[in-house]
Amino acid sequence: MSDQQIVLASRPKGMPDASTFRVEVLALPDLNEGDVLIEPTYFSVDPYMRGRMNAGKSYIPPFEVGQPLAGGAVANVVDSKFDGLKAGDLVTGSLPWATRSVLPGKSLKKIDASLAPPSYYLGILGMPGLTAYFGLLDIGNPQPGETVVVSGAAGAVGIIVGQIAKIKGCRVVGIAGSDDKIALLKNEFGFDAVVNYKTAGNLVDAIAEACPNGVDVYFDNVGGEVSDAVIRNLNFHARIPLCGQIALYNETDVPMGPRIQPMLLTRSVLMKGFTIGNYQPRFGEGMKQLAAWVGEGKLHYKETTVKGFDKLPEAMLGLFSGQNTGKMIVEV
Repeated sequence: MSDQQIVLASRPKGMPDASTFRVEVLALPDLNEGDVLIEPTYFSVDPYMRGRMNAGKSYIPPFEVGQPLAGGAVANVVDSKFDGLKAGDLVTGSLPWATRSVLPGKSLKKIDASLAPPSYYLGILGMPGLTAYFGLLDIGNPQPGETVVVSGAAGAVGIIVGQIAKIKGCRVVGIAGSDDKIALLKNEFGFDAVVNYKTAGNLVDAIAEACPNGVDVYFDNVGGEVSDAVIRNLNFHARIPLCGQIALYNETDVPMGPRIQPMLLTRSVLMKGFTIGNYQPRFGEGMKQLAAWVGEGKLHYKETTVKGFDKLPEAMLGLFSGQNTGKMIVEV
């Protein structure tokens, strides 16, 4: 069977659909010195990839029309002309959506599958875990007894944020969109309360009821009306790690919400946006602590696995309708 790649067929306006993607036959180049031939086994799909479909300047270059999409992946090394890797090694990196690829060996990182399942290096021991770790601890600075609210709480980052907040002695309140997710967050991941934003009615009141002492830290994964409601419940000197705005990624016009600056001003609130690349020099620190908590049984994880290389577009689109609990993974 010939190799294939999935390319960006066109830049979407609003919500992407199947026509945004195109499958092409791929002819692989020969290996040069320093190259490796890899065969991916797991791909990660993440909300930030939607932003890369748009043209324009951002913290990461946009995908190019007619070129393969790319994202976090775990792969087997099939052949190598790079001194640091050999056939049979497992590696991770930002890889093109292709059934096989020839890449510079220096762009890949060898992983140890004896420490954790390979897919964990795309989740709890990868970008989502590090995002939760640094965003919550560095910006949120949660203190024992404080209330931490997490939106997108059943997503890849949110599940980890909530558990780290519990480790730090906080009351943890999640916001999610289904009764199944609410039960999971309470029963499996130790959240103290969870609000269903789809059925809560008055969301400001529902959050106030779940947070009788107000909100000290709000880890914002979604933006939109959910964040508007949480911000109404902030305490003085609250902190907001601004991680994602998935509620707005597919809007063609920026909706006008409440003007939040007066609330931030009068309550001396810190809001700070970040991307995980800001913390690259400290990745080793984060990985070490996350791995320790996993080993001690203090951090648990959940994955939603979709099987088949051709399911990559479907899995990515599923992020925007809440089809994942925890990390969305495509197993090739």
